[in-house]
Amino acid sequence: MSHPHVAATVAGLGVPVADVDEREAALRNSMPAAALPRAGTSEGRQLRRWLTQLLVTERVIAAEAVDAGVTSMGATAESRLLPDDSARLEIGSIAAAALADPLARAMYAHVTANVEVDDADVADYHARNPSRFAQPSDIGNGWRTATLEAPPLDAVRTLIADHLRGAARRRAFRLWLDARRAEQVRLAPGYEHPGDPRQPDNTHRH
Repeated sequence: MSHPHVAATVAGLGVPVADVDEREAALRNSMPAAALPRAGTSEGRQLRRWLTQLLVTERVIAAEAVDAGVTSMGATAESRLLPDDSARLEIGSIAAAALADPLARAMYAHVTANVEVDDADVADYHARNPSRFAQPSDIGNGWRTATLEAPPLDAVRTLIADHLRGAARRRAFRLWLDARRAEQVRLAPGYEHPGDPRQPDNTHRH
């Protein structure tokens, strides 16, 4: 039976509704009112569900870091792990938000340390996307345009490897995090995942 003052549990430990309230208040105090849904609306409840997901994710990562002996010391910069909007979409908004914390980034490095790509993957990517990393050409008068000539594989091998490795590591971390949350997290009614089709505020329909 769920407790009315608990939004979720992580490994049996409660996440108080008050913590969701506090996180929501901090968010609303840091952003213009027009940028966020009004409290009490369907969209406002979805925001609280999203914040609950972020809170439980932070707790899962913190507990796993303790078990693994990982600390935030020397954590990689957030911009290295999530260099653009595409990377944030790949990993998901909740994981992306969690990675603002250095401890989460250190855990990311720990979880994905052995994820690599091989030369065959790099060569295959180049064959399918020969101009992906072509440098723009200067056509004069301050204008630059994509070059028409695809660079040879050796010229872009490192760039492709970094690109593929980053994508593979984001996927590995997302899958690891999904598995840990499925194992440890239980959500109270009203605090379900925003995308759960069973909850009444999920407006995504097929």
